[in-house]
Amino acid sequence: MKRTIEGEALTALILETFRLNGVLLAAGNKLTKPMGMTSARWQVMGAIDEWGQPLTVAQIARRMGLARQGVQRIVNDLEDQELVTLEENLDHKRSPFVTISEAGHAVMIEIGKAQAAWVNALAEGLSEQGIRDALRLLEIVRDRTEQTGV
Repeated sequence: MKRTIEGEALTALILETFRLNGVLLAAGNKLTKPMGMTSARWQVMGAIDEWGQPLTVAQIARRMGLARQGVQRIVNDLEDQELVTLEENLDHKRSPFVTISEAGHAVMIEIGKAQAAWVNALAEGLSEQGIRDALRLLEIVRDRTEQTGV
């Protein structure tokens, strides 16, 4: 079966997204290194921070589209660094809630400052509407991909 014109264009977008992901992870590692962090640790802490409530490792993994085991390793590292704490989950004894500690919040503030300066420079010359249109397209592709189950 051959790809349609739209299928070819979407394939190009998907491949570029893979390349962009690698570049963004490398940039995130550079941004977070002065704070003793990595992109992966920042992503996990950001997920907890974004939803504004304690989450289990499984919930973090699902919301980020990552493997639970990988998120568990990162949470263990963050707990060792005292950047997150684990709280009892009365509904599931073996699945505690992960929360950001005071030290973790301080690190997230510092990373937020560095990220703001970097992203503002990156956004220079781009239109807000163009960015929002690209975001919407990526959301649609993600939603459709999730629905296909592939």
